Amino acid sequence: MGIRAIVGLGNPGREYERTRHNAGKIFLDSLSERIGIPLVHQKALVQWGEGEWKKERFLLVFPLTYMNLSGRVIPWLRLKGVSLPSDLLVLSDDMDLPLGTLRFREKGSSGGQKGLASIIETLGSDRVSRIRIGIGRPVEGQDPSDYVLGKLHPEERKILEGSLETFFGLVDRWIFRADDKSA
Repeated sequence: MGIRAIVGLGNPGREYERTRHNAGKIFLDSLSERIGIPLVHQKALVQWGEGEWKKERFLLVFPLTYMNLSGRVIPWLRLKGVSLPSDLLVLSDDMDLPLGTLRFREKGSSGGQKGLASIIETLGSDRVSRIRIGIGRPVEGQDPSDYVLGKLHPEERKILEGSLETFFGLVDRWIFRADDKSA
């Protein structure tokens, strides 16, 4: 059995912590805490944790390339032995989904999410499993960049936290779907 990778998208640096655009990283950190695989390793392009969970090997990965260059993590994942794209799950924010809504897909377009677009382009395939995390839309007249890079308000964080159990269920669905396909 190979190793599976769950990649949480976002931007590195303190100024981006708890921003809407870092929803993928926020959910990756919650998964890390829940399953006991801390992100304790770091190289130039990536921060990661490695361990066993559900009798399988996992990498939990946060690209340190900034969102628009997230695809740069793909060669590193190949070097680590991840079978791509079948053993890859990407976590990303989605402005087109209401806050706290989650959507799992096994393939499809990036929907305008530039980090996911970078990964799809680098892989040369849209067959990338992903969980999109709804962050809602900006109010009329607000710049979308300012909105996604804005800090989550306490009420927004609470709504996202309320969707964590659903998120963990979707991760299980991805794991067991991948098991079914390899049988």
